[in-house]
Amino acid sequence: MPLPPWLTPRKRSATARSVLAGEAAAEAARKQELERAAEDRAAAEAEADAAAEAGQPEFPVVGDTRAAAFFDLDNTVMQGAALFHFGRGLYKRKFFRKSELMRFAWQQAYFRLAGSEHAGHMQDARDSALSIVQGHRVSELTEIGEEIYDEYMAGRIWPGTRALAQAHLDAGQKVWLVTAAPVETATIIARRLGLTGALGTVAESLDGVYTGRLVGEPLHGPAKAEAVRALAAAEGLDLARCAAYSDSANDIPMLSLVGHPYAINPDSRLRAHAAEHGWRLRDYRTGRKAAKVGIPAAAGVGAVAGGAAAALAIQRRRR
Repeated sequence: MPLPPWLTPRKRSATARSVLAGEAAAEAARKQELERAAEDRAAAEAEADAAAEAGQPEFPVVGDTRAAAFFDLDNTVMQGAALFHFGRGLYKRKFFRKSELMRFAWQQAYFRLAGSEHAGHMQDARDSALSIVQGHRVSELTEIGEEIYDEYMAGRIWPGTRALAQAHLDAGQKVWLVTAAPVETATIIARRLGLTGALGTVAESLDGVYTGRLVGEPLHGPAKAEAVRALAAAEGLDLARCAAYSDSANDIPMLSLVGHPYAINPDSRLRAHAAEHGWRLRDYRTGRKAAKVGIPAAAGVGAVAGGAAAALAIQRRRR
C-alpha cells in the first residue's frame, strides 16, 4: 500500500511499520484458519478410517431419515454465548446503559472462568431478559438479531463443529440447534448456517409484542431433553440413531437420550462423564482434537447456561 508523499520521514517509517504489522497479523490469522481447517479434516478422516478398521458402520449413515442431529449452541457451535453477543448489539443500539454493559462483561468473564451456574443467577438472568424485551415488538428484535448476527456472531462459529453439522446435512439428515437462547435468535443462527431449525426459549407475545413472561421455562438442562424427545416423536425419529453435541454437563440429559452423544469443547464435568461412558470427545479450542473414544479433551471453561446467564444478568432496567 503506497504511503502519502506529504508524510515526514519519521511518520512514513512509523506508518510503514504499522502497515507491515497489520499485514503480518492478517496473514498469520489466515494461516491459522487454514491450518485449523486442515486439522479438522484430518481428524475426521482419521476417525472414519478407525471406524472402518473396527468394522463399524459409517456415521452419519447416508439416507437414514429416521436419524437427526441436535447441537447445543454456546461454546459448542459458537465461541462464547449468543446472548452475550446479542447484548453487545443491543448496547450499541442504546437498549441499556454503559454501567450495565460493564457488569455484563464482568459476569461473562466470571461464568467462563467458573464454568458453573447458580439457581439465583439463572432466576436473575431470566427476570432481566424479560424486562428488557417487554413492550418491544417481536419483529423489531428479529430484525435487530439479523444485524447482530452479521456484526458479532458470523465470525465466531467453530469450523470443526460446523463441519460436523454439515456431515449430517450431507447425509440427508435434519440438524437442529437446541439452546436456552431465545428461539428467535436461535432460528436466525440456524437459518444462516443452513440448518433445519432451532429449539429455544419461548418468550410470550401478544399481538406481536413481548409481554415480559415466558412460555414455560428457559430451555435449559432437562427441558432441552424434553424438547428433543417431543420433536423426535413429532418427526418420527429414532433417538437411538440420532446424535447430540454439547460442551456442558448441564446437557447430559439431552446427550443421554441419543445413540451417538458427543462432548464438544467440554467443561470438566462433561469431560469426566464422557470418558466414563465412552462418549466421543472433540476439542476445537486449542487445535488439539480428541476424536477417539476415551481420550480426554484439552482442559477449558465454558458452561452453556453460565454463558447465557452472563449474557442476561446485567439487563435490569430499560432506559
